[in-house]
Amino acid sequence: MAEASRILQTTLIHTFSQNPKSQITLRAHSNRRSFPPISKRSSLFRPIRCSVTTASGGGGGEIATQIGVPWGCETDSAENASALQKWLSESGLPPQKMAIQRVEVGERGLVALKNIRKGENLLFVPPSLFITADSEWSNREAGEVMKRYNVPDWPLLATYLISEAGLKSSSRWSNYISALPRQPYSLLYWTRSELDRYLEASEIRQRAIDRINDVTGTYNDLREKIFSKYPALFPEEVFNMESFKWAFGILFSRLVRLPSMNGRVALVPWADMLNHSCEVETFLDYDKSSQGVVFTTDRAYQPGEQVFISYGKKSNGELLLSYGFVPREGTNPRDSVEISLSLLKYDDCYKEKSEALKKHGLSASQCYPLQITGWPVELMAYAYLAVSPPSMVNQFDEMAAAASNKNTSKRDVRYSELEEDALQFILDTCEVSISKYSKFLQASGSMDLDVTNPKLLNRKLFLKQLAVDLSTSERRILFRAQYILRRRLRDIRSGTLKALNIFDGLFGGVKKLFN
Repeated sequence: MAEASRILQTTLIHTFSQNPKSQITLRAHSNRRSFPPISKRSSLFRPIRCSVTTASGGGGGEIATQIGVPWGCETDSAENASALQKWLSESGLPPQKMAIQRVEVGERGLVALKNIRKGENLLFVPPSLFITADSEWSNREAGEVMKRYNVPDWPLLATYLISEAGLKSSSRWSNYISALPRQPYSLLYWTRSELDRYLEASEIRQRAIDRINDVTGTYNDLREKIFSKYPALFPEEVFNMESFKWAFGILFSRLVRLPSMNGRVALVPWADMLNHSCEVETFLDYDKSSQGVVFTTDRAYQPGEQVFISYGKKSNGELLLSYGFVPREGTNPRDSVEISLSLLKYDDCYKEKSEALKKHGLSASQCYPLQITGWPVELMAYAYLAVSPPSMVNQFDEMAAAASNKNTSKRDVRYSELEEDALQFILDTCEVSISKYSKFLQASGSMDLDVTNPKLLNRKLFLKQLAVDLSTSERRILFRAQYILRRRLRDIRSGTLKALNIFDGLFGGVKKLFN
């Protein structure tokens, strides 16, 4: 599994204007996250509703298991590596100190052929080998149609990949596409029942469902507004839901955002064969002096060692969502778990609090991340709002503003009179989540996989193991939060009791004096 860093985090559904000269607009799916903030470009997208199904027919949103696309290779195969390396060298890639090989971490990756020093620049992939929204289409007429409709980068790149893949050896990119995984590791390939069964305790389940719906909606819009009008250019046997699932799986796991090119997104062949490690922080970027994509090693490598980059500061859940793997428990310093906080329905001020949240782009139920080191100030502000009494109605807006990641001041608001109730509110939410994870993990040991096909059995075991690894790492963070919260509450309550004892002692002394 070879993935790249700095993937664009937003998932998109777009709506197409009936007038092909009009700009197509998008929405960036919120993924029920309020922290951290999403890409700045998402503020340009106009929200729309899209009612789609992830089903190929019947069965409660089930995605049919299909054979897959007829191009690419197996995820652990290095069969097309030599052809890819030869083509890249002939197309302008300079001599490399690494080669594609089968590896223990990631199944295949780039391995050092020579000694590599710490601080050394590697790769130097030239722009002529990038795939971007401006890349030339082999089928020029299809490309002109897509650009006439002003299709945004993500669906444009997905359609471009499918168009080039469908041309097979006639495409300039045939050697690259042949080396891409036929089925990318991605939650896009999990069925709805698998998501419900294996990720029932994790908030990543809902984000995966949202992403699947977004991809499905994107394909349906393209089919309705463009493909159906130009069937000769976009035949359904090539441009279908299965091929779009593949294309978006490739984009989610390999698309690189290049900071030094004004945040431009691109597929960068060869560079995207690098695997992720939580122990490194180096990432891909464009180097203007050498005019190529490079990364600077932050450790030395010996011949035969796999070379790594970072895919960004992502939690284990986010890595599973886009890349299809979960790091070993305790190895990811950026790991976090999302908890969903909700206003109490029986709250006398439920309406006023909901309106205050809505004003600042939040809802009555909101997700926030917990890390092993603590939680964001936004989460605490939401908890203050949730437990605040009617007498504090004038502070509701201030609390809601602080609970929003759109609050640029990042002021750490504190209400000492609400501290104990707010911490208890968060603790109660954590303990509900812990019980869900514990229930799943206890059941997973005896879970009946109910399959007779060996290949399906291997798949079920693989998905189950990923879910167990994710649940274990997320529950670990919740346990840590539970410990911190209980200690803080104990300190607050012991301090209160101490103050009461002092007060009682003083009051008793005064009584004796008067007597």
